[in-house]
Amino acid sequence: QVQLAESGGGLVQAGGSLRLSCAASGRIFRINTMGWYRQAPGKQRELVATVTSGGRINYADSVKGRFTISSDDAKNTVSLQMNSLKPEDTAVYYCNVFFLRNYYWGQGTQVTVSS
Repeated sequence: QVQLAESGGGLVQAGGSLRLSCAASGRIFRINTMGWYRQAPGKQRELVATVTSGGRINYADSVKGRFTISSDDAKNTVSLQMNSLKPEDTAVYYCNVFFLRNYYWGQGTQVTVSS
């Protein structure tokens, strides 16, 4: 079993900042990729940012320059610093890890940005 514990969501005004954190625990073997996805009401889940064990980072175009992903491979944690938040960033944010050809998801944390 793999558990992903997310924290850091909440309500913030436009222009504000939030930091999401995720810790993976359980039967984990050499995580390949950690990242964050989000799903807004009525929309499909979309990639926000990912980071590989080799340090390669990928961001959605909509968050480039505003969000920063970081990870600690030794602790199996990944964080997402979100700055200059916009109302369109409102969504449930999900932590994701990929290893041994399997994807694992957290339960999600709500981020709401008011205008």
